[in-house]
Amino acid sequence: MQSIVSPLLDWYATARRDLPWRHSPTPYAVWISEIMLQQTRVSAVIGYYTRWMQALPTVADLAAASPDLLHKLWEGLGYYSRVANLQRAAGQIMTDFGGELPRTVAELRTLAGIGDYTAGAIASIAYGIPAPAVDGNVLRVLARLTGDRTDVLTPAARTRATSLLAPIIPRDNASAFTQAMFELGALVCLPRHPSCAACPLRGQCYAYREDLVADLPVRVVKTKRRETDVTVLILSTPRGYVLTAPRAKGLLSGLYGLPYVEEALSPEDVPAACTEWGVYATHVTPLPPAKHVFTHVTWRLTGYLVSCTVDALPPGALLATAQEVRTRYAIPTAFAAYKAHIL
Repeated sequence: MQSIVSPLLDWYATARRDLPWRHSPTPYAVWISEIMLQQTRVSAVIGYYTRWMQALPTVADLAAASPDLLHKLWEGLGYYSRVANLQRAAGQIMTDFGGELPRTVAELRTLAGIGDYTAGAIASIAYGIPAPAVDGNVLRVLARLTGDRTDVLTPAARTRATSLLAPIIPRDNASAFTQAMFELGALVCLPRHPSCAACPLRGQCYAYREDLVADLPVRVVKTKRRETDVTVLILSTPRGYVLTAPRAKGLLSGLYGLPYVEEALSPEDVPAACTEWGVYATHVTPLPPAKHVFTHVTWRLTGYLVSCTVDALPPGALLATAQEVRTRYAIPTAFAAYKAHIL
C-alpha cells in the first residue's frame, strides 16, 4: 500500500478541484464543509457553504445563532439533525475548548455529531495529523485496489480500511493525502462508470487487473425502502400561510413545515382535516402529485391549496407571509413541490 502514496499525491497536485473550503482550510471550515458534504453532492454544497461562512464565520457565531437562522441557512440540505448537532458541538467547543476545535481525534470525537470519519478528516486536513478518514469514496477505492470483498456497509469494512491507511499516511503531508483519497473516489474511481484510464493507481489496482471493477465494492442492501401516502395542505388565510410548529422528533424535527397528514385525502376529506389546524376551508384546489425520497421511506404526496379562515391556531403554529417563508422560516425539502405555490 505504501507504493500508492507518491503517484496519488502527484495526481492530486494537478487534478484537485478548486473548492471554497480548500482556500483556507481552518478547522472550523473543514468541520462545516465535512458535515455539509455528508449525503450531499459537492456541487450542491458550495452555495450553502459560502452563505454559511458569510453569516456564521466563527464557532462563536454558530453557538449564538438563532435556530430559525440555522434552519434557513440549512434549508434544502436535509438531514436536519446535522445542523442541530453543529450548534450543540459549537456550545461544547466554547465551553470546553476555549472556542477552538480540539486538536486530537479523541477530543474531536467527544463533540456532538462528530464520528470517526469527521474526526479523522478534521485532524488530518486542518491539523496535519496522520489520522485515517474513511468515507464511501475511500471504501470504494480501497476495495478495488486490494480486491476486498467485504461488504462496505459493514463496520468490518471500515475497520479494515482504517488499518490499511494508518501506516501509509505521510506525516509531512497528511492533509493532501486525505483529500487525494477523497478526490480519487469522487472524480475517477466512480461507483458505476469509473475512469480507469485516468487513474494514477491503475497499475496497482487488483480490480482493474482482474477485470472486476464492476463487481467491487460489494454492497449488500438489506432493507427495502417503504412507501407511505402523505397529503400536504397549503392553508392560505387573508393574513398569511399556516405553518406548523417544529416537531419534537422524527424526520422533520425542529423545523417549521406545511401541515400534512399521513394518508391520501380526497378533496372532500380536506375541510374536515383542516380543523386540526384551527382553520375553516372555504375553497380547495388540488395540486399536482409529487414524491419525496428519504433514506428509509418514500412519501407519495398529494397536495391541496386551501383558502381558509382562521378560528384558533394550535399551540406553536403560526401565520407567515410569502416573504417570511422565503427569508426567515426554513421549509423542509420534502415540501419543495408545494412550497413553490407559496413563493
